[in-house]
Amino acid sequence: MSTTTDATDRVLLALLTMQRESWEQGITGQALLDLGRLDAATLVADAAVTRQRPDGRLGELAGSVGAVNGAACGEVVRHAAITTGDPRYAAALDAQLDWLTRRAPRDADGTLFHLLDGRQVWADTIYMVVPLLALTGRTELAAAQVTGHRRRLHDARTGLYAARWDADRGELDRPQPWGTGNGWVVAGIARALRLASGWPAGTRAELAGHATEVLTACLRYRTDDGLFPDVLDDPGTFREANTAQLLGYAALTGVADGWLPPSWFDTGAELLAAAARRVDRYGRVTGVSGAPDFAGPGTSPEAQACFLLGQAALDRARAVVSAAG
Repeated sequence: MSTTTDATDRVLLALLTMQRESWEQGITGQALLDLGRLDAATLVADAAVTRQRPDGRLGELAGSVGAVNGAACGEVVRHAAITTGDPRYAAALDAQLDWLTRRAPRDADGTLFHLLDGRQVWADTIYMVVPLLALTGRTELAAAQVTGHRRRLHDARTGLYAARWDADRGELDRPQPWGTGNGWVVAGIARALRLASGWPAGTRAELAGHATEVLTACLRYRTDDGLFPDVLDDPGTFREANTAQLLGYAALTGVADGWLPPSWFDTGAELLAAAARRVDRYGRVTGVSGAPDFAGPGTSPEAQACFLLGQAALDRARAVVSAAG
């Protein structure tokens, strides 16, 4: 067994032992799909459907105020619907999409709010909703969500995203460029471009260019150990490992899918390797923004799943680079 396979198995086992929120369940399902563990992915989908709220949000417990996080489960539920033929999964996906496209809280221009109990736009939402919208043929809506989030959160001077924008105050609520927030943006765009081909004219190139811009901006804050400050422009914050995983996943997905040149392969691989050095004997990716409140260093199911997404992207990109000679 190779070292990479051994690490993947340990990280996956650790992930499966952890309690997961809705988006973490969804990203776990995505990782299993990318790794080719399709039966396990179906089981993840089944659990998300079992915990679906009456309003359509997948994987949420009663009392959850997350408006968009359950959409991350949509991809794996779609897989279950197609592979099993069970109408329960198709109905669950339809309900999630109806919530997302018609009934979820949003600003006047359609940009989704992240929570039910506040009118805030978060960078994280791009990963939660844009890939599913793209996968299900709603590429115009997917691109519109990126546009709305970009208008509120992106700083054209630095190339980075702020964390949150408050619609009631009409200003940034958390102006800091959190590493993982920027990681969610580029990884979400990368996954959406991978999952869908029918983009409006020019949109695919525009999204790829924007992802490249943010990715390049983030790399300016890379530290000597290959990781990033938790707040990118604040070297006094702890060095956080999941940012490297998200950026590495995006870079390698771009190489595999042709919107980044092969010269990005080494950068993506190095980012993943830096985070892999944080994996402990139990398979936990340590030193990441820690669950459940993500207020300091720890471990999290999302970081475990991002490790796995990165390894699958590394394999895809390596195959493309090798084939090109």
